[in-house]
Amino acid sequence: MNRRQLLARTAATSTAMLLAASLAGCSALMAQNPSGDLKPVNAVADSPESRLMLKGADVVAYFTRGRFVQGSPQFRSQYQGVDFRFASAEHKALFDKAPATYLPQYGGYCANGIVYGIPWGGDADTWKMVNGKLYIFGGKGSKDGWELDEKANMALADKYWKEEVSGSNSLMQRTKRLVFKVPHYKTGEELARAVAAKAGKT
Repeated sequence: MNRRQLLARTAATSTAMLLAASLAGCSALMAQNPSGDLKPVNAVADSPESRLMLKGADVVAYFTRGRFVQGSPQFRSQYQGVDFRFASAEHKALFDKAPATYLPQYGGYCANGIVYGIPWGGDADTWKMVNGKLYIFGGKGSKDGWELDEKANMALADKYWKEEVSGSNSLMQRTKRLVFKVPHYKTGEELARAVAAKAGKT
C-alpha cells in the first residue's frame, strides 16, 4: 500500500468513526459497553443507570421453554453491570444461581456478525441452541448464513470474539471492521445467494 492509499484509508476510517459517533447516542454506547467484564453486550439504555440485555428478553426461557419469551420488569437481576428481565420468579432464581449458564454467546450480538468481527445487534426472536449454548441472530437471513457452514462459522466467530471483540468498544470495533473488512467478508446479498444456491433455488 502506497502513501496515498494509506492516507485515503486513514481518512475513510476517521470519517466513518465520526459519522458513527454522530449517529449513535451516548446512552446507547454506554449501554453496550458497561464497565464490568461482560463487555460489549447487546443491551439498550433502559434508564440512565440501566443496561437492559436483549431488550428485556428472558434468557432462561430459551433453555426451559425452548422459545423467546419477553421478561417482566417485576423479575429482574443485574449481572456484571447488565440488567436482565425474566418471565417468572423461578427463572430469576435459576439465573441468579448460575448466570453464566444462561448468557447468550458473543454478548448477545448476531453470531453471524461476529464471524466478520462485527458486533451487530441481534434479534432476540431469532436464535439457536447449539450444544447447550444460546446463539442470537440478526434475522432469518443471518441465521441461514451461519448455517451454511456452522462449524467453520462458529470457529471464526470464536476467534474474532476472543481476539478482537470481547472487551472492546462496540462502536469502534464495528466501525473498524466495516472499513477494514476480514478476507472472508460477505454482504447480505452474497449470503442470500449462497443460501439459495445451497437450497437448490437458483
